[in-house]
Amino acid sequence: MKNYIESLNWRYATKKYDPAKKVSKNDLETLKEAVQLSVSSMGLQPYKVLIIENPEVREQLKAAGYNQDGITESSHLFVFAYEKNVNETHVEAYMKNISKVRQVEKESLKPFENMVNGFIQNQTEEGLNTWAVKQAYIALSTLINTAALLHIDATPMEGFNAQQFDEILGLDKLGLSTAVIAAVGYRHEEDSFQHLKKVRKPENELFITI
Repeated sequence: MKNYIESLNWRYATKKYDPAKKVSKNDLETLKEAVQLSVSSMGLQPYKVLIIENPEVREQLKAAGYNQDGITESSHLFVFAYEKNVNETHVEAYMKNISKVRQVEKESLKPFENMVNGFIQNQTEEGLNTWAVKQAYIALSTLINTAALLHIDATPMEGFNAQQFDEILGLDKLGLSTAVIAAVGYRHEEDSFQHLKKVRKPENELFITI
């Protein structure tokens, strides 16, 4: 646990990346596995994660991301895209996966399936999309924290034109829309922000024990 806290103190939202330093294949697989195992409401994971390596695509995305250098200078760009209008089809696929992984009859999952569908049916379209976006943000947090443990820098970004991202990546055709993005790589030695002390609310202002 000490290493985890030290890693959280070490990390910061990197402003300048070293484009010459790349995340290794093994570390990238660890990041992917961590995101795959991330907490998700009912385990449904209503999102997909795109890992952008192609430099030409990243240049296009940079323009749609208000020219933030991290989009092109980092080792990899993670794009968290939420499933628009989650419905019974998504739930059906999820139940089939549970049945396969746990080797149980799909029919035995009917009570759970009905519960999940009930939740979805009781939401508005806007409410469902908001919920899906929140799930994507949880997966983002898992990525950021896992990267810190590996001493890999990561910068979450909300400053981008989601519609343009969707068009460039063809997400509309997949029933997806960009929720949040994150640059992943290694800090440049010239990034002065790495030398600043981390500023957070003091414990007595952040926590309320009842």
